[in-house]
Amino acid sequence: MNGSPSKRSPLDQGRLRARLAAGESTLGTFVGTASPVTAEVCAAAGPDWLLLDLEHGAGGEEQARTVIPVAAAYGVPTLVRVESAARIRIGRVLDLGAAGIMLPRLDTVAEVHEALRHLRYPPAGDRGVATYNRACRFGLDAGALDREGELLGVVQIESAAALAEVEAIAALDGVDVLFVGPRDLSHDLSVPGDFAAPVYREALDRVRKAAVAHGKACGLLVPDGTAAAAKRAEGWTFIGIGSDATLLAAAVSAALGEARSEPQGSQATQEAQS
Repeated sequence: MNGSPSKRSPLDQGRLRARLAAGESTLGTFVGTASPVTAEVCAAAGPDWLLLDLEHGAGGEEQARTVIPVAAAYGVPTLVRVESAARIRIGRVLDLGAAGIMLPRLDTVAEVHEALRHLRYPPAGDRGVATYNRACRFGLDAGALDREGELLGVVQIESAAALAEVEAIAALDGVDVLFVGPRDLSHDLSVPGDFAAPVYREALDRVRKAAVAHGKACGLLVPDGTAAAAKRAEGWTFIGIGSDATLLAAAVSAALGEARSEPQGSQATQEAQS
């Protein structure tokens, strides 16, 4: 027996969305190096999700074709941050089997509402309908057209304008996660990179409270595991820990720093031997 078709699928089938709706805390990392091997390494490490970054990453939509099944082999779903909220951009990665979409640079309720339509088939939305793709198991699962509610909708709050409407955005059907882009938001609040600034910390608190009030998950990007643990303790449930590139760079840098450091007592040993 080869098992049921659903067990052989690389699709998440709504599991991540259900976990977040139940209030579970999840951890993931961004993938931006355009390397399926690096994505596989990240998946093998055991995150709850990977996020393929097409806004700032080195690759394009073709990366979804390889990253999604590679990560799925380890039981890890792949979300995609699209380069824009254009209908065709969202539709293409959804057809490739993305477990959900992260929407960047949306500032108003109207913009979010319009973008969310691209995640739904008519009549609820305007996503193009086709069944010969991975999302429908290449024609073997036409019923997937009726399960669009499995997709996770992640909306970034990264501007003062979006922050001003965050409660209304959180109330929209189809918004499952409010996600803060720390750098973008701090820059737009005129405190670039100052994550201790009162205006920034107040903004984080407002986003988190808006999410909780409407039964949605709240997320943000942090640089390392220590920062992620602190945010989990505060109630954040969708936390991205760096990216494949930043984690690799930090690990290599730390290893080189240790290798090049002067061992304790080496100078005294040299003097004693002279």
